[in-house]
Amino acid sequence: MNIVTVFVVSQGACVWVPDPEAVQNASYFIYIGANHLYAILLFLNKEMEYPVLPPVGLPPLRNPDILEGENDLTALTFLHEPAVLHNLRVRFLDYSSIYTYCQIVLVVLNPYEQLPIYGEEVIDAYSGQDMADMEPHIFSVAEEAYRTMIREEKNQSIIISGESGSSKTVSAKFTMHYFAVMGGAAQQTSAIGNAKTTRNNNSSRFGKYIEIGFGRRGDIIGANMRTYLLEKSRVVFQVLWEGICL
Repeated sequence: MNIVTVFVVSQGACVWVPDPEAVQNASYFIYIGANHLYAILLFLNKEMEYPVLPPVGLPPLRNPDILEGENDLTALTFLHEPAVLHNLRVRFLDYSSIYTYCQIVLVVLNPYEQLPIYGEEVIDAYSGQDMADMEPHIFSVAEEAYRTMIREEKNQSIIISGESGSSKTVSAKFTMHYFAVMGGAAQQTSAIGNAKTTRNNNSSRFGKYIEIGFGRRGDIIGANMRTYLLEKSRVVFQVLWEGICL
């Protein structure tokens, strides 16, 4: 079988190339090398060869500068890992934003510090607003679920997922606080955690399934929380001590 490879990339196009430290670095495409085995890229004013044979192919293209810092990843022209990481980095460093939409999904970066973006005035700003009309925030997701529940009288679910230290417990805390304010039972909620890891000083060892009951007027009438073990994989062996008798 003969394979014909067609490359449709303009000279000077900005692309991403892997980097062991920065993960991805910006480079510029110049031309396809002999026999279509490699591409010649310009990186830090030096030409470099990049293999383009399947399954590698050409390096992923960068998005136009005008799309940098988009608050919804689905608005990007090119949606791949380097584009997502770069956009999240720009939003965090240049816009001081830890939240980014990916359609109805909210991507959260843990800043590892307290931020003044969860006060009562912020709750008031997001109350009654559509997700599309507001900057990404955990309160916007909570508001969307709350309003849909009231309007359609159907149960809603918010799934908070991520690796250890990604702020799952804190995100659940602020979500419940928003519901408490909307449901007329506002009070401080606290995080639940019971272990310290190399990446998280307050790591939750258990998954939590939280149910909050609301009346027809949207007021909280009850709540229930169940826990289930998720971290069995961390228990890999039992330490055995050898005693010495004197």
